Amino acid sequence: MNEEVQTSVTRRNFIRGVIATGAAVSSAAYVFRGNLLSGQSSAPGRVERLLTLNVNGQDRPVDVMKQETLAMTLRYKLGLTGTKLGCDRAECGACTVLIDDVPRYSCSTLAHSVRGKKVVTIEGLAAADGTLHPVQAGVVAEQGFQCAFCMPGFVMATVGYLKTNPNPTRAELAHGISGNLCRCQDYDKILTSMMHGAQLMRGA
Repeated sequence: MNEEVQTSVTRRNFIRGVIATGAAVSSAAYVFRGNLLSGQSSAPGRVERLLTLNVNGQDRPVDVMKQETLAMTLRYKLGLTGTKLGCDRAECGACTVLIDDVPRYSCSTLAHSVRGKKVVTIEGLAAADGTLHPVQAGVVAEQGFQCAFCMPGFVMATVGYLKTNPNPTRAELAHGISGNLCRCQDYDKILTSMMHGAQLMRGA
């Protein structure tokens, strides 16, 4: 009986010891890791992960990896899924956003590189009361897309181009947004929609 009690106590003490040791090791590891991270903050060439990005007129704090693209940050960190990922190698334009009013492929733009700049996505075009941007309204009026997966990229590219040339010819606009591709290949209707949007922007 005494032997059983002694064995039980020994096991209990052993388990307590393991838990205590584990807690001590975990605490030490946490402190050690914290010291490492603190040391890294001043290490040469280290990229800060906690950023504040200006997106659609709002300052958004976000944790960004060094190699993370803006498209990944917008979609998976900020929930702005209107920015599409098509080719993911700067060829199709589905991920186009405005960076300081200039159209850019967000799939090939590092999120860290837009710090201090203004980013606008398709979600940021409409007015606060829900009124569509003229280019968006042109798309609705002309029904220029089939599946519309590429539509946000075309809209953003057009909005950016119209900031530099508000009254383009059809050929000029076609050239201006030629970096955007559509798998459905209904380019004539797409261009008609964009031209309609340009007219609405001018109030014509």
